[in-house]
Amino acid sequence: MDIKLSTCFIAVDDHDKALAFYRDVLGLEVRNDVGYEGMRWVTVGAPSQPDVDIVLEPPLADPSASAADRQAMAELLAKGLLRAVIFQTDDCDATFARIRDAGGEVLQEPADQPYGVRDCAFRDPSGNMLRFNQPRRP
Repeated sequence: MDIKLSTCFIAVDDHDKALAFYRDVLGLEVRNDVGYEGMRWVTVGAPSQPDVDIVLEPPLADPSASAADRQAMAELLAKGLLRAVIFQTDDCDATFARIRDAGGEVLQEPADQPYGVRDCAFRDPSGNMLRFNQPRRP
């Protein structure tokens, strides 16, 4: 049996700002842009990984969710309390410089970690933590 990751989701509160970051700063390609019942889902992905999609979705992508639940999710997102996403890069320092120079909110400058990677961290425009790690070279 062969199991592979095909899709993951990142909650965003403003798709246009998210696109400016994920497409224009990170260099991901836009693969789909769909609206339904006043909500929007934008699929992006790395050109080097055509079989892995990242869906930028509303904080609570359920048309039947209560207003209170939508508000609670929006508040968690604004505080940066939703899960982090980790990207792999072949050059952590260059990736850091590119994102920082484009105005990315720095959470951690590049550092060697005891678990075997060099990584850095940013917040996206919605408050999600994104980590960029580079496996240590032997």
